[in-house]
Amino acid sequence: MAVLVALGAFLMTLAGGWTAQRVTDRRHLVLGLAGGLMLGVVGLDLLPEALEAAGAEVFGVPAALLLFVAGFLLAHLMEHLLAGRTAAHGAGEHGHRVPEVGLTAAAAMVGHSAMDGVAIGAAFQVGGGMGTAVALAVVAHDFADGFNTYTITSLYGNDRRKALTMLFADAMAPVAGAASTAFVTIPEQLLGGYLGLFGGALLYLAAAEILPEAHHAHPARSTLLCTVAGTAFIWLVVGLAS
Repeated sequence: MAVLVALGAFLMTLAGGWTAQRVTDRRHLVLGLAGGLMLGVVGLDLLPEALEAAGAEVFGVPAALLLFVAGFLLAHLMEHLLAGRTAAHGAGEHGHRVPEVGLTAAAAMVGHSAMDGVAIGAAFQVGGGMGTAVALAVVAHDFADGFNTYTITSLYGNDRRKALTMLFADAMAPVAGAASTAFVTIPEQLLGGYLGLFGGALLYLAAAEILPEAHHAHPARSTLLCTVAGTAFIWLVVGLAS
């Protein structure tokens, strides 16, 4: 049952990626929507789950929040290290976007989608009702995952073939994750720590890359509305799933 439900996530992820590539003539609107979706996923979905799952505190601060900050800083450091290496080899100039950063970010999205599949499988092990609730939440926000995976990969200068490859990998990940629960059980605290770290990295991409790019060339009210709509959509999904 968990694998069958994950196939729904597979189709929803592909639908999100298909939507992202079909509206390239409105790139600023796509980026504005992607930024809103990412902001909503981090603030309304990932971070609350991380705080609930991780539990423990380190020197008065929840471990999930420490890892959230670490994820943000890690993404910032990785981008600048890759940009510096590219400039040193004469492959770019100041402000040039490094394709490897986009691929790394997309790979992180794939990893997160695999964990979504694990969550579906684990929930069905607890009971059918719990499995159904988790499955609905995962399938609903996998549209945003597919949309963001394709958008991020393309934003950093990767060609369409690579973007589609990462999209397909992201779509397959929940199926593989759900199937793995027949053999592996992930401790809840470890899962919470991972969600915190991933959430920090995703917030960096949204705040430092996606949204500035969306509003740079087209500081239109419609772009801002797309950002708000993306965040509101995730709020709706979280509310319906809870």
